[in-house]
Amino acid sequence: MEKSLFSSDYAAFLEQLKEARKKANLTQEQVAERLGQTQSFVSKVERGERRLDVVELRAFCKALEISFTSFITRFDKILTARQVKR
Repeated sequence: MEKSLFSSDYAAFLEQLKEARKKANLTQEQVAERLGQTQSFVSKVERGERRLDVVELRAFCKALEISFTSFITRFDKILTARQVKR
C-alpha cells in the first residue's frame, strides 16, 4: 500500500467522483449548493487538496443523486481491476 496522501488509488477515487458529477450534468457550483458548501470546497475535493471522510462521501453521493453503495461497489471494482493488471 502506498503511504502518500496522493496514492494512485485515491487518484482513481477522485476521478470516479468527478466523473459521477459530470455524468449527473452538475457543475461544481450546483454540487456545492446541494452540500451547503462553496464551489471552492468541491474543487479542492476533486483536486485532492481536501480529503473526504465516509460521511462526507455519502453526502456527495446524495448531492449527485447516486447510491452510496453503488459508488463504493464501482470503486472497489476499479481497484480490483487495477490490482489484476499489476
